[in-house]
Amino acid sequence: MPKRFQILLEPRKRPIQARSTASVNAILDGTIQVLLRVGKERLTTTRVALRAGVSVGTLYQYFPNKSALLQAVLKRHLDEVTTAVELVCKEQKGATLRQMATALVTAFFEAKMKNAQTSVALYAVSSDLDGAKIVQQLGARSNKAILEMLKSTSEPLAKDPELVACVLQGAMAGVSKRLLESDAPEKRFPLFRQELVLLASSYLEACSTRAPIRGVAG
Repeated sequence: MPKRFQILLEPRKRPIQARSTASVNAILDGTIQVLLRVGKERLTTTRVALRAGVSVGTLYQYFPNKSALLQAVLKRHLDEVTTAVELVCKEQKGATLRQMATALVTAFFEAKMKNAQTSVALYAVSSDLDGAKIVQQLGARSNKAILEMLKSTSEPLAKDPELVACVLQGAMAGVSKRLLESDAPEKRFPLFRQELVLLASSYLEACSTRAPIRGVAG
């Protein structure tokens, strides 16, 4: 992506005072509401400003265009999910691998599906917003938290913790992707979460030094 285009998508200024922060939050909330009501193609900065209760001029102080708005709401959503992952990983330090898997998957899915319609809508437009870059940046934070949690387990791993953290994170991302792409993800959420807990728990326990050593058939 050309450097000039990347710059145009950055917020024009950062909110510092409480009033400015409130305005930005109102704008981002308004963006989500308009996106859910009329879709990405019909979303405009004018509609968002009207929904947020601010002037178009105020909106442009922070977001230069429609793409910047959508990137910002995507980043805010993923940041909330990442923060939930970081918190649960901190809480689970020293726990067993099964406890870690259950708590991590539960926290991740609950944060991801807290507002299911929002998650689905943002997932649907993320490919048009250089969403992969945002996912990669925030994914690094989640990976670090998961790795530190795994290193602290009361059941030492027999495999490289970095590899295990990457596989576990990839499994969560892949299953959540399938959920968001499915029909009625809200209804299927409990089942997907249950199956992912089973998958993650089984994988982590198989990576433990306590896992039985299986012979190779001759």
